[in-house]
Formats: sequence, structure tokens, C-alpha cells
Amino acid sequence: MKELFCGKGPKITAIGGGTGMSVILRGLKCVTENLAAVVTMADDGGSSGMLREDLGMLPPGDIRSCLLALAETEAEFGDIMQYRFEEGRLKGQNLGNLIIAGMAMVTGSFEKGLERAHEIFRIRGRVIPVTCQEITLCAHLTGGTIVRGESNIPKTVISGEGRISDVYLEPKGVQTWNDARTAIEQADVIVIGPGSLYTSLIPNLLVGGISETLSESKAVKVLVCNAMSQRGETDDFTPSDYVREIKKYMGRAQLDYVIVNNRIVQPEVTARYEAEGSRQVILKPGETELIRSFGVETVEDDFIDIKLGYIRHDADKIAKRIVKIFESTATV
Repeated sequence: MKELFCGKGPKITAIGGGTGMSVILRGLKCVTENLAAVVTMADDGGSSGMLREDLGMLPPGDIRSCLLALAETEAEFGDIMQYRFEEGRLKGQNLGNLIIAGMAMVTGSFEKGLERAHEIFRIRGRVIPVTCQEITLCAHLTGGTIVRGESNIPKTVISGEGRISDVYLEPKGVQTWNDARTAIEQADVIVIGPGSLYTSLIPNLLVGGISETLSESKAVKVLVCNAMSQRGETDDFTPSDYVREIKKYMGRAQLDYVIVNNRIVQPEVTARYEAEGSRQVILKPGETELIRSFGVETVEDDFIDIKLGYIRHDADKIAKRIVKIFESTATV
């Protein structure tokens, strides 16, 4: 087995996708040289969905966000990689996604194109697709509806056809990419989240081999709970709901800690979120004991960073706390 990590600091593997994961990666890259991001391949909306349909390639959007978060050249190329065309035939396309697509075409495969991207953008760590097979995320809703397609799931829930009961992948038998398995096997710490629970986090756990590898891993496993609920996915969820659902899809693997924000954000900031059906994810009285009954310890603090009216996780503070958790478990 090849050695995936070769720098200084704890070996940390983050699992997830979307904006939440890229935020956390920016903090983690400051506390260790040994960092890997295992990224969902279930995205089928927006620019990624168009490229997936037109070129038959893996969706590049979440990969792009994580590459940018770990790039030494982020300040130099950030605006370019995030630019989205607003008119013409390319309207809606993201330039960074097109660059990744081009690299895949030039090198002959998505995997080789990704390796080239690591070199060009001088990535600190590794960004790894959870699978290199095409997948479709599906959901059973409580009303009996079956929804196919990651981007369709929250829309259908919002339309009133029921809440998400469970999610699964088509086709059956999709297997993890070897590098994703290796990143989990060699990790000292595995971080899940934050991100869209059912459409960014859990799809990784559904890929064949992931839950089994997690169960065999001796790494400390940490869930970073979302700061805000997501309409159509986690309406009115509390931290224990996130823990319960993640554990449901982890199989025999043990989740050790959940990191939860306990700062109540001022109403003038949360008002814009509440207007869109999103609310703070806050511990209720007695919920810490409930989470402990699941075998999980709660780590709570002010983990919020508010910039320009947007609520984000304080990535630096969370990264330092994750290292502290690792150090405390490593000495036991």
C-alpha cells in the first residue's frame, strides 16, 4: 500500500463536499501537512450537472471547491476558478469546472486530470473522489415518493411530498476509489462535515467499502455539525438528529465526537436565513446526554464566524480543536 501522507502533523482525512467542507479545509491546512479530502460525486445540478450530462464525466464542482481551498495559489486563481458565465451559450457554467473538464480530456481520464490539477495549483494535501464510477443519489420520502437525482431531492421535499426517510445510490454495488480507502485507512483523525447532510455527507458513506473501512479504522472520528439547518433536508434538526442520521449510515463504525456551535447569533443576522426556512442548529436542554447515549461526546463552543452578514464556521478554531481532540486521545 502506498503511503498517502508524508508531512508533519496528524494525518487528517475529511469526508464531505460542498461549501462547508471547503471552509473547514482552509482551517485544517494550517494545522497539518497531512491532509486528504474525500469528496462526494453525487452532484448533478448547475454547472457540474451540465458537464456530467454533456461529457459523461464525473461532477467537478465539489472537487473544484476543495482544490481551491487547499491551493497555495488560491489568492492568485480564486476569482478565476469561481467565475461563472452570465450570458451566451456558456451561461451558468463555472470556469473552474471547465478547466478541470479540460484537464480530464487532455490527460485521458478524470483521475489523471485531477493529478495534473494538484501540480498546477500546488495543492497542500490530496483531493480524492470517493468513487470514480457514475452514481445517482436517490431518496425515499415519508409520503411514499421516490426521488432520483441529488438536486431534485430538496426541491421535492419543499414541494410538500414528504420528508427524507432514507437515501441510497444507483446503481447498486458502486465501489470506492482505492485512494479514498487508503486515505481513511491511514488517517489519525477522520472529519465528517459540515455540509448538506443527505446530499453531500451521507452519499460518501453509501459508496461500497467506505463504512467497512471506517469500522476498521482506529482513527478518532469527528462530526462537525452544521451551524444552520437546510430547507428541504434538515428542517428543524438539532445536533442529535445529525448524529443519529450519520451513525445510521456509518454501519458498525463508531462516531466519537460531534463539534457543535453554542453561540446564539443576533436576530438581525439570522433573519435573512429564517426567511428562507433555515434556522440555527442549537443543542436543546438534555441533548448532550442524549448524544452521549449514542456513544458520542459533544464538544461545544462558539464556532461561528460572521462575515458580511453570512454565517460560517470558524475554520481556524475548529481545526485547532480537532488537533486538541486528537492529542488528548493519542495520549490515553
